[in-house]
Amino acid sequence: MTRAGFVAIVGAPNAGKSTLVNALVGSKVSIVSPKVQTTRMRVIGIAMADLADDGKGGGDRAQVVLVDTPGIFRIAKRRLERAMVAAAWQGAEDADVVALVVDAERGIGQETRAIVERLKQSKAPRFLVLNKIDLVPRAQLLALTGELNALLPFERTFMVSALKSDGVADVLTAFAAAVPAGPFLYPEDQAADLPMRLLAAEVTREQVFLQLHQELPYEAAVETEKWEERPDGSVRIEQIIHVQRESQRPIVLGKGGARIKQIGARARHELTTMFERPVHLFLHVKVSERWAEDPGHYRTIGLDYDLKDRR
Repeated sequence: MTRAGFVAIVGAPNAGKSTLVNALVGSKVSIVSPKVQTTRMRVIGIAMADLADDGKGGGDRAQVVLVDTPGIFRIAKRRLERAMVAAAWQGAEDADVVALVVDAERGIGQETRAIVERLKQSKAPRFLVLNKIDLVPRAQLLALTGELNALLPFERTFMVSALKSDGVADVLTAFAAAVPAGPFLYPEDQAADLPMRLLAAEVTREQVFLQLHQELPYEAAVETEKWEERPDGSVRIEQIIHVQRESQRPIVLGKGGARIKQIGARARHELTTMFERPVHLFLHVKVSERWAEDPGHYRTIGLDYDLKDRR
């Protein structure tokens, strides 16, 4: 017997959704950084799970398709933010299960309260995942659990540290049991449903965030311009880092080009590990003042340029 279905991971920005998805999948499929609003698209990670033995020498296997949605803003003002919010709610509406991830250290903020109110309309099973529990006293966790379940009764509540993978196995087992019976939706050895060119751009964008998060606004974007398969099995990738102002260009380049070399070296190392083959990565910086208003960019990352937040 097999089971398969979609689980939408929703929550406020920086609740740890991407870290949880990566831990559930067992490999990196979604970028993580200290900056809020890192995830811009609905990243799909694929996790396999074995369910309880049926007593006859066999048990169900389940494929859990995890939709890592962008963080949901309480007030989305800019077009990009509105498109991200719409993508997040679309992911929740289409899912077989919805999991709300809450930063236990931060508690219930206005954004989380607004999400809880919206989830009351959901017909899918709703799970609560309290993340970063290693940073919070047990009594505080129990109080937070009670408060959230008073706002909206959840089918299950889990306490995890996604960064340390503590408690994550129990979450995956619960997801696996909750998705409907049916054939697998993807090959068993596939970890993500994301084009390689887009995944490569996301890896580089993560390094831009990690190394420049105090100097560069989150609006910076990375585009894979060229992808060349080489006869020796390696791949040559050319990417453009888009910034919005001329003053931001030297920040990315660094003195004598040192910063962009470091960004490239770390992204190249990660891509080589992910793709399991040599990667030749070349980065360029371009000032694109209006990339955040470019419909083509929205299509590339799977967002609807014209769709507004559907509150």
